[in-house]
Amino acid sequence: MPKEIILPVIAADFESGNIESWSKNVGDVVKKGDVLVSVETDKAIVEVEAEDSGVLGKILVPAGTEEVPVNTVIGLLLREGESVADLDDSTGSVVPRMSPSISTLTPVLDEFPAERPAMTDTSATSQNLDNRRTFSSPLARRIAANLDVDITTLLGRGPNGRVLKADVELANSTGSFSAGASSAEAVSTVEPMSKTYTAIPHSNMRKAIARRLSESKCEIPHFYLSVDCRMDALMSMREELNASSPHGASAYKLSVNDFVIKACALAMRECPAVNSSWTDEAIHQHHNVDISVAVATEGGLITPIVQNADSRGLVSISSQMKDLAAKARTGKLKPAEFQGGGFTISNLGMYGISDFSAIINPPQSCILAVGAGDQRAVVKDGELAIATVMTCTLSADHRSVNGDVGARFMQEFKRYIEDPFYMVASHIR
Repeated sequence: MPKEIILPVIAADFESGNIESWSKNVGDVVKKGDVLVSVETDKAIVEVEAEDSGVLGKILVPAGTEEVPVNTVIGLLLREGESVADLDDSTGSVVPRMSPSISTLTPVLDEFPAERPAMTDTSATSQNLDNRRTFSSPLARRIAANLDVDITTLLGRGPNGRVLKADVELANSTGSFSAGASSAEAVSTVEPMSKTYTAIPHSNMRKAIARRLSESKCEIPHFYLSVDCRMDALMSMREELNASSPHGASAYKLSVNDFVIKACALAMRECPAVNSSWTDEAIHQHHNVDISVAVATEGGLITPIVQNADSRGLVSISSQMKDLAAKARTGKLKPAEFQGGGFTISNLGMYGISDFSAIINPPQSCILAVGAGDQRAVVKDGELAIATVMTCTLSADHRSVNGDVGARFMQEFKRYIEDPFYMVASHIR
């Protein structure tokens, strides 16, 4: 019997995902550990590796299929000695396999027919419209047929302009896409009183962000602590360190954010109570100093993690942060690179924001909002002077972090920022 390829549980809260692409074609040899399929979750595109070796005999869920439930059979792998002929009697009744924990969910996939065309380009189906090709996902085509929506008139917001389920549902609900409508006419929807707008369907990531932040703001008792940190010594040290950077592969360019991460990590080590998560049964105080750093992507914010930041040097933090940010913006983060963390940093200083208060990233207890460093009038030795000052605000969960704990953390953080010698005394790299 061919081996069933199952959509695995990618993350603890993963219930369904979109099949972004297949890395193998029907007939390709697959080795255990090869990247087999890429799945879009609500946070990233995750590469799923093959659990067995064999030959890819059939793809049951093609690229572009949306909201595929976990544990669905998405393909078949031929074992040694088997051929495509062995699939005739084994695939006629393949249906999405649901795990008990999500058995109440309505499957989004029909029963797959016994035979499908060989996958030369089944990731998209084309139709002609004014000598153009309209690409659409199988789910979008089925819904369009049921709703009597002309899919060739739609503007897709998926990869390469692919029409997705959300595009079809939007067209049906607003009536802005009618048969024969041009693509230019499909850009905006007309409301009463001639007000226009562009409706952007929610991505899985945007839905997850909205749900989690709403829960955080409504359920977590936030309190806020702000400090002003003088940055002149830090800026001077940063300039000297960057000037001494070697050439070639070992070159580095430290950012202010690298210093912020390091200072935060060392302050967390001094005040471990901020490195915690609230549960109904207990406060979980984390042993590792793993810091999540907010990164803006087209789909929304994602928080890759700098692990063991307290024991890393500034160059190591800088290098890892650049790598994580690049992966985040291309959707290539692995689950272990964005799940977990005991503390979050959100830095909007590069946009000129002087100060702000951030929403806690549950189940963490704290998030540090970092503003821009700008020149301000300060009192130094009893006289007015000009200094570069950065305002940072801690948002803390009062259930797990007391006010005095948050205040001590901010004192330690301020000390490291204002006297960065302590950050690099042990090692830079």
